[in-house]
Amino acid sequence: MREVVIVDAVRSPVGKRNGGLARKHSNELLGDVLTGLLGRCGLTGAEVDHVVGGCVLQLGMQAANVTRNAWLAAGLPPEVPAVTVNAQCGSSQEAHLVAQAMIAGGLADVAIACGVEAMSRIPLGSNMPPGGPYGDPRGGRYADVHEPTVQFEAADRIAERWALSREELDAFAKTSQDRAARAWELDRFGGQIVPIEAPVADGNGEIVGTKTITRDEGVRPTTLDGLAGLRPNQPDRVPPSFHTAGNSSQISDGAGAVLLMSRERADRLGLRSRARVVDSVLVGSDPVLMLTGPIPATAKILARTGLALSDIDVVEINEAFASVACAWAKEYDADPDRVNVNGGAIALGHPLGATGAVLIAKALYELERSGGRYALVTMCCGGGLGTGTILERLPEERP
Repeated sequence: MREVVIVDAVRSPVGKRNGGLARKHSNELLGDVLTGLLGRCGLTGAEVDHVVGGCVLQLGMQAANVTRNAWLAAGLPPEVPAVTVNAQCGSSQEAHLVAQAMIAGGLADVAIACGVEAMSRIPLGSNMPPGGPYGDPRGGRYADVHEPTVQFEAADRIAERWALSREELDAFAKTSQDRAARAWELDRFGGQIVPIEAPVADGNGEIVGTKTITRDEGVRPTTLDGLAGLRPNQPDRVPPSFHTAGNSSQISDGAGAVLLMSRERADRLGLRSRARVVDSVLVGSDPVLMLTGPIPATAKILARTGLALSDIDVVEINEAFASVACAWAKEYDADPDRVNVNGGAIALGHPLGATGAVLIAKALYELERSGGRYALVTMCCGGGLGTGTILERLPEERP
């Protein structure tokens, strides 16, 4: 198979719910990130063979192949195909796997993996309202085979299974916030951000202008006392719920994109190959616990590559809930100084279908900043899936 490299990776700032990106159309949000990515590399888009995007809530403005619509709305070449995939929270990382496989297998020389989610306008669960006319996604015979848990319950069961206390989860959440704030203070994110011009509305909801969004909006001062006082996500649960809004990922708006090429095409275009994609996996995991996927995904990708976790310099594991990352870390006795060193989704937010691309961008830039060699990106996904990607930083010399 051919060597697959990352030439660049970018993301929008992650907007908080009803924040600066709340009135931005999904097509325009992803489109701005795509044009930003291409522009940084001096490309027109005609060089791209395939675009694969992730999106979870494919409803309304995110229906009808939002990746294709975003590409076209950005004025990019209509001859370039674009498709949208849904692997729940891991959607844009799965898009990355598909793009990687296409290049490795010779079906494409240049591909973009991307993702978008505008959760302020298309709320979580809006595509499957309880008692809605189109049925339950885990209806039919599903319950005869697997208990149809929800993610809140799954996260709490993980905390119980791995003997994690509420205090441990809150401490993890505070660390996420502290690390993200420090990363912004040290300008560790600036190079990966595509500024987004977003609509601004008055008190009546009328658009009155625009504002350029350049920073993640979810980072906020956090104390352990403040976290301890938050209401549980499942207030009536027995035993009590472990998770709150403070130690769970934030509902967010955002987009991300990764430019992949064969090494040969990057060289011919005179573009620097910044990282090699060593391997990628998508695994199935317990659909009841649902969110433990990073554990078997990590085991599989390490076995396939012959690497040990001690070889990995940078880990980006999605903080869907604190218990997900803490259980994974406990299972592998992971070094906390290598895991989510610039904060994760608890602080920065989790725009569902975009987060995989966001994490890949974060991992790439942190590898370069720290001088590390290998990075692991892994995510849990609703329904019981786990993603894994390993990147290897390449020397800085241009071809």
